[in-house]
Amino acid sequence: MKKYIFIAFLVCTSFGAFAQKFAYVDTEYILKHLPEYKSALTQLDVASKQWQEQVDRNFGELDKMYKSYQADQVLLTDDMRKRRENEIIEKEKQAKEFQRQKFGPDGDLFQSRTKLIKPIQDKVSDAIKQIAKAKYLDFIFDKSSEATMMIYASSSYDVSNDVITKLGYKPGTVTN
Repeated sequence: MKKYIFIAFLVCTSFGAFAQKFAYVDTEYILKHLPEYKSALTQLDVASKQWQEQVDRNFGELDKMYKSYQADQVLLTDDMRKRRENEIIEKEKQAKEFQRQKFGPDGDLFQSRTKLIKPIQDKVSDAIKQIAKAKYLDFIFDKSSEATMMIYASSSYDVSNDVITKLGYKPGTVTN
């Protein structure tokens, strides 16, 4: 009896396994083959180096100002000391603000990266979707990232609306 149950289990899982078709891609490998991606990375690298050099210069000037202040501090009057301290504080604020503008989460580097790389990534994504549909694939995973990521899934496997219904809500009515 156990033998028949085991065989039935194997048959069921075999049919279930063949019902869905999986594939994977390596987006890093794909992107390395695209000249426009290499060009975009070069542009980003050049801009990043220029901005980093300016950041380094700004903080170098700040360091010189601070060392000069420390050397002169004993000779300065209270007013002169406060003025120099304020200049150093203002220079530090400017240096940090420049660094944030260039390298911050919404900085120029991030925006340039989005502007240059996103269209290329969209192009790759569209090609992946076209291949998935042409080969009747249900899921495509990206093996290039540390955590395996699904980059394509057939909408026929999306059970989000079923979950919403099961929770007692109506799909398509988003609450704020």
